[in-house]
Amino acid sequence: MTENTPDLTPIIEEAAGHDPAPPAADTPALRLDDVGKTFGSVIALRNINLHVDPGTVTCVLGDNGAGKSTLIKILSGVHKPNSGKFRVQGDEVDFSSPRDALARGIATVYQDLATVPLMSIWRNFFLGNEPTQGVKAFGFMATKRAQHTTKAALLEMGIDLRDTNQPIGTLSGGERQAVAIARAVHFGAKVLILDEPTSALGVRQSGIVLKYILAARERGVAVVFITHNPHHAFLVGDRFYILNRGRMIAEFVRGKVELEDLIQAMAGGAELETLAHEISSIR
Repeated sequence: MTENTPDLTPIIEEAAGHDPAPPAADTPALRLDDVGKTFGSVIALRNINLHVDPGTVTCVLGDNGAGKSTLIKILSGVHKPNSGKFRVQGDEVDFSSPRDALARGIATVYQDLATVPLMSIWRNFFLGNEPTQGVKAFGFMATKRAQHTTKAALLEMGIDLRDTNQPIGTLSGGERQAVAIARAVHFGAKVLILDEPTSALGVRQSGIVLKYILAARERGVAVVFITHNPHHAFLVGDRFYILNRGRMIAEFVRGKVELEDLIQAMAGGAELETLAHEISSIR
């Protein structure tokens, strides 16, 4: 992986043969019904409906200020909604903390990845979940087991790193995202929420992340891909939601939408035409 960093070509080829969105599961992995969130007099989210099935990639697209961060914090247990219903595998939930969300199999990978750059890859992989040996109360970290498990878990996701003892800060941004995705899958995530994972990456590094989003989907994980990039979303998504100023303004499924439709929905057809006209007149 470190020697042969993939570009977007194989992702584009795979996406081109990507079947239309599968039929909705009887019991979605995650569902929001008319969820709203306010902060005092500020309405952050209003009447949000979201349906996420196992083994699919659900993309939530929106520009800055659309409400993506608030939505992520509701899904991950940081915020409680003020209205509506939040269901996980059919059960209505009322999370009090991110730990409650993790207990129900919802893992969130934020942009900062919650990694320690100077610590090794395997230490970061087990950060907060360190295996021990000996008497539990006085046990020592099972270093060899942790290293072997990290290497095996990464290989299962198709991530081949030469040395898991190297500091994770020496990896590229795309590789660190891939490790974070593999870490969540290894520890039993049923729903994986990715917060703008490609926002600060170039084309080649974005290709790494998109590749492992598809790998997580193939393992049956319900992936929620939060992004402002319709091009990346279109390559891997099965269902698409457009979030604008705290409202879901459009929903699409793969096979019934084109990239241009996503771009138009995000920008607003009339606004995009006006902007294009202004730019052409300046040039």
